[in-house]
Amino acid sequence: MDKLRVGVIGVSGRGGLARQWQQPQAGGRSLLVGGADVNEGFLKKFSEDLPDAFVSTDYRRLLERPDIDAIAVCSPDFCHEEHAVAALEAGKHVFCEKPLAITVPGCDRILNTWRAHGQRLMVGFNMRYMNIFRVMKEILESGVIGQLKAVWVRHFVGHGGHFYYHDWHATQRQATSLLLQKGSHDIDMIHWLSGAYTQRVTAFGALSYYGGEQPNDLECPSCDRRRDCPDVQTAWPGHERCAFRQEVDVEDNNMVLMQLEGGILASYLQCHFTPDYHRNYVFIGTEGRLENSEPENRVWVQTRRSGTWRELADRTYEIKRAHGTHGGADPVIAEDFLDMVLDGKEPLATPLAGRNSVAVGCIAAESLRQGGQPLDIPPAPEWCRG
Repeated sequence: MDKLRVGVIGVSGRGGLARQWQQPQAGGRSLLVGGADVNEGFLKKFSEDLPDAFVSTDYRRLLERPDIDAIAVCSPDFCHEEHAVAALEAGKHVFCEKPLAITVPGCDRILNTWRAHGQRLMVGFNMRYMNIFRVMKEILESGVIGQLKAVWVRHFVGHGGHFYYHDWHATQRQATSLLLQKGSHDIDMIHWLSGAYTQRVTAFGALSYYGGEQPNDLECPSCDRRRDCPDVQTAWPGHERCAFRQEVDVEDNNMVLMQLEGGILASYLQCHFTPDYHRNYVFIGTEGRLENSEPENRVWVQTRRSGTWRELADRTYEIKRAHGTHGGADPVIAEDFLDMVLDGKEPLATPLAGRNSVAVGCIAAESLRQGGQPLDIPPAPEWCRG
């Protein structure tokens, strides 16, 4: 195969990642040759940028084409299961944006289809490809903080209403929980950085700020309160529904406790109405503590008495800036997909990891809606656990 020919389902928003596969230059390994989207305006812009690409409002037309080898599923979360399964059944390799699906059975259906049809599949966990988290992974694997025992993650989702409460994300019917859409990244990072999957969860959560009594058809541009509303949005077409409308039922304030393999305990806190945007990760081991600061692009290690030379210094890591979107992760994750399909390399973001992060988000949402009931995480299909 000279160049991998890629089609994308969902050309806007996260679908912009697919532009990384447009590599017509000498030495490029892929071409973006098709796009599907139900929004004709998005398709028009896509065609203007890529006039030779095939476009359709019906994603199935992409899957019928023999000149498309791989599909990037970048559609809304509640479409991932349908689109990924159909693409695998059509014999296409699949890059699926996170979350893999919005239910555990949906994820397992994708995994079983992947096994049955023998194509390649990876999940869009771009945080695994960011410099700051790769450095943290290296530090943890070096053993400098000893044996990992505790993980604390706080996610301040500044402008959470802007991102999630003006569109389909705000309903359980289409999103299940923001522990999937937003939290699947952090849950996966807890798993990846610790080297352990979650076995049991308990959670509490609430719709503390968004939602309310406004009509479901109210949109910000036509609202009489738009000049003084604390969460008005008028510049993102298709994402302008009132964040305080009646149908909103997805929690904006979540706290999850997790028991991981190997006796590691973890907590994940997520809030969507904070004034700032920041992820704060803390890993505590028997010989020290690792912590990051995303805004400062910095990581710290503090050590305790251990009887080894490691106790002789604390450490500060200044993370080097990377080029490209999502902290430089998008170009790297796109290349990892090509390495997987063209060279047979195992991807850093595996389908099993995608499934297990969704499982934690779904079961945690179930727990918090049952008043904090402790619940076990259902195991993945036995054939893919090893």
